[in-house]
Amino acid sequence: MTESVGPAPILAEATTHPALGLTDALLFTMAVIWGINFVVVKYATHLFSPLAFTGLRVVTVAVFLVVFALSRGRPMPESGGRLRGRLLPLSITRGDFYRLLLFGVIGNGLYQLFFVIGVAHTRAGNAALIVGAAPAFIALASRARGLERVRRMTFAGIGLSVIGVAIVIFGSARPANGEVTLLGSVLVFFGVLCWTAYTVLLQPFTKKIDVINLSAITMIGGAVPLLVASMPAIAATNWSGVGIGGWLALLYSSVISMGVAYVFYYRGLRILGPTRTAVYTNLQPIIALLVAWAFLGENPTVFQGIGAVTIIAGVFLTRA
Repeated sequence: MTESVGPAPILAEATTHPALGLTDALLFTMAVIWGINFVVVKYATHLFSPLAFTGLRVVTVAVFLVVFALSRGRPMPESGGRLRGRLLPLSITRGDFYRLLLFGVIGNGLYQLFFVIGVAHTRAGNAALIVGAAPAFIALASRARGLERVRRMTFAGIGLSVIGVAIVIFGSARPANGEVTLLGSVLVFFGVLCWTAYTVLLQPFTKKIDVINLSAITMIGGAVPLLVASMPAIAATNWSGVGIGGWLALLYSSVISMGVAYVFYYRGLRILGPTRTAVYTNLQPIIALLVAWAFLGENPTVFQGIGAVTIIAGVFLTRA
């Protein structure tokens, strides 16, 4: 890169509070899409094996994003160890390109693997509540990397969110309707840690690369290892038992949830910074709990209620 984006400019922008506008509307839409997706994934993993579904959804959205990005112009290598073109609208070093692929392994590979398998083994509401604590972890990681300032109130919010996650995971140790959900909840939490690392590592690149192209590159990074890992499960899938509902779930969970909503997320990272963008995920647990109750018959538990109040209070403190 001929330009550098260091901690100081990012820190200065992160402390600015842009007025509510299109970015906020898109992030609200993203939260609704992701809230519904918990229930969609739970439904789909009854038709596909969790590993097969993870591989299929990431590969599907990777193909969609790459085709869409390339439709705006083919990339052309540039001399001097840089890449230039419409896929990479501003020149980017090959080193940065490979870093984005590695970040994709973390955020679109490991995270999706933990997320889908975790949701398959816990209640959709539990998973949504744990993911809803992500803004607190992102705020802490952003502070550690010097991307954003974290005040005492924010640290209090982080503490509440962590306590809320612990309550939900503790409640998962008790079977719900005969279903043991502890393993799934723990896997989802590992996924949150992966997503935290991905968000913070990726934020500086949102200043340099168009969000569509950024999505395509990082999605390739996650799709390639997932495809290799999930091939046996995909080959063993009973395709006749998938049905139209399964294919619609795959379409929603890939193109809509990981394609469209991710573009909204990356726009938020660029304009609002990682902490204020991640705060919109605060809406996910509420939406997921309501949709899971309506369509999956998941009656909210006491642990979910206490955990939800604690996590949401913590996230609001983080945002304050």
